[in-house]
Amino acid sequence: GCGTFKGCNKTLASCLTKDGSAENAPLVPSALPHSLKNEYLFSLLAEERDTLLLGLRYSPTQLHFLFLTEDLAGAWQTRVSFQSLGLVDSQWHTLILAVSQGSFSLTMDCGLPMDIMADVPFPPTLSVRGAQFFIGSRKRTKGLFTGLIRQLVLLPGSDATPRLCPSRNARLTELSIPQVLKRLPEKPEDNEVLKYPYEADMKVTLGSRPPCTKAEGVQFWFDAAQKGLYLCADSQWVSVLTAKTKLDYVEEHQRLHTNSETLGIEVFNIPGVGLFAATANRKARSAIYKWTDGKFVSYQNIATHQAQSWRHFTIGKKIFLAVANFGPNERGQEFSAIYKWSPRKLKFTLYQKISTHSARDWEAFEVDGEHFLVVANHREGDNHNIDSVVYRWNPSSQLFEANQSIATSGAYDWEFFTVGPYSFLVVANTFNGTSTQVQSHLYIWLVGAFQLFQSFLTFGAADWEVFHIGERVFLAVANSHSYDVQMQAQNDSYVLSSVIYELNVTAQTFVKFQDIPTCSALDWEFFSVGEDHFLVVANSFDGNTFSVNSIIYRWQGYEGFVAVHKLPTFGCRDWEAFNTTSGSYLIYSSAKEPLSRVLKLRTG
Repeated sequence: GCGTFKGCNKTLASCLTKDGSAENAPLVPSALPHSLKNEYLFSLLAEERDTLLLGLRYSPTQLHFLFLTEDLAGAWQTRVSFQSLGLVDSQWHTLILAVSQGSFSLTMDCGLPMDIMADVPFPPTLSVRGAQFFIGSRKRTKGLFTGLIRQLVLLPGSDATPRLCPSRNARLTELSIPQVLKRLPEKPEDNEVLKYPYEADMKVTLGSRPPCTKAEGVQFWFDAAQKGLYLCADSQWVSVLTAKTKLDYVEEHQRLHTNSETLGIEVFNIPGVGLFAATANRKARSAIYKWTDGKFVSYQNIATHQAQSWRHFTIGKKIFLAVANFGPNERGQEFSAIYKWSPRKLKFTLYQKISTHSARDWEAFEVDGEHFLVVANHREGDNHNIDSVVYRWNPSSQLFEANQSIATSGAYDWEFFTVGPYSFLVVANTFNGTSTQVQSHLYIWLVGAFQLFQSFLTFGAADWEVFHIGERVFLAVANSHSYDVQMQAQNDSYVLSSVIYELNVTAQTFVKFQDIPTCSALDWEFFSVGEDHFLVVANSFDGNTFSVNSIIYRWQGYEGFVAVHKLPTFGCRDWEAFNTTSGSYLIYSSAKEPLSRVLKLRTG
């Protein structure tokens, strides 16, 4: 890399490159301030330990190149020092530091190089994952550079000397300097402060987003509403500084009156058309709503039979919606249906009917380039121990065909997810005919089919939610009811713990991470606001009333998920999180009244 700095009346231009076995090299022209203390031209710090991985600092008589060395005995900092450079002379200088595994060579102003054969070689590899560069500092105030930086360029895998030397003006040789910084400061008159030509060209615009074209040149825009500073570059606004977004509170945004009680909601986007929400309604018609002028408005009605849920998915350019029908039609036939979006009619039209048994849920997924649907068959008559079915998309017939049957017990929900190259499918089993205390199963895709991977003891499991925080993988189950026909159900049988599991990669199994008290929980929804992560639970019944609070939990690391917001709900059945250009929202459906609510997440 290459950079130029200027501080007070003392200046230094330096270049640092790396060749040989090392992978990356900074070239750093700089300016020397009047201070006699050590100051950092740049540093590279590890994210977690605040450890210096790489750095360049100087004093009036020395230049120090610092790097981290590690072996089996531990880690320590190695320093390579160049003596008597005479940098404090009120002049610009160009320094080139070429680093190979065993030697360090410093060239100043294209003169003769100073070579050092180090006892400790530069490491052949240096992990910088998650590390941060700091220009003119070591992150803290001590060692802060007090000059100006004119250029800083990273030049990997080569020595910059042949590219910079010889030069007619070795002290001001340029490798890469922004156009606005190429003119040097004008000489001040009398006691005036140094005037820099780029200062007059810099301006900050307030208010709404201004145009950003080549005509605007170098221009900043401060967005007061979002507390962000942006730079106009290449006809685009580039974020320079942004305030961290945090969830402050939740407020009601819209009361969405539905055709009847709503068992499930699916929010999805159709490119070029807009944002939609499909409601699975208990009575004869379910509805699709379109987000218009900041609210959901009725868009299309579709005949359904005690619909439980919708699932949106795509295959190539085709856009589908699958509905899980719980009840039979007028002729006593049980089937669920797949609808396809018509770009010409701008409506969903019936595409395929599939025989199901009191279907609760559909899950769509892709494995090895093939598309699948799996249905949660809840019961057939009074028999809850029946097969649920995985369907595979046949590219020739353009239809879904039965591919695999999986034994389930009152299946309520399917959740598909991947971990690395592995594909998983987990089912929420609710009732086996005598008890809600049943095993829910996790399956792994092997040799063209799903095979049992792990089982979980659940209590009327109604939903699984998979989510990732960093590299950690979690599974949350919503337990709805503890009941056994041989024991009389008590009111508190609805108040029980739902469980969050975490994947233990070493043991290759999910282990319990946290128990969370819930009231007949029917759904979990994971969402993020800025750098914070949240889970919201659909609490539906406490044994006495359907008017219970649903809770938002915030991820707090070692503490796990901690309750932060209580949301009054009535018979809450399903949560969906979504974002629009105007903000972030939650919508929940009620299984006990024909009214769903859209809540806006207020952030600060």
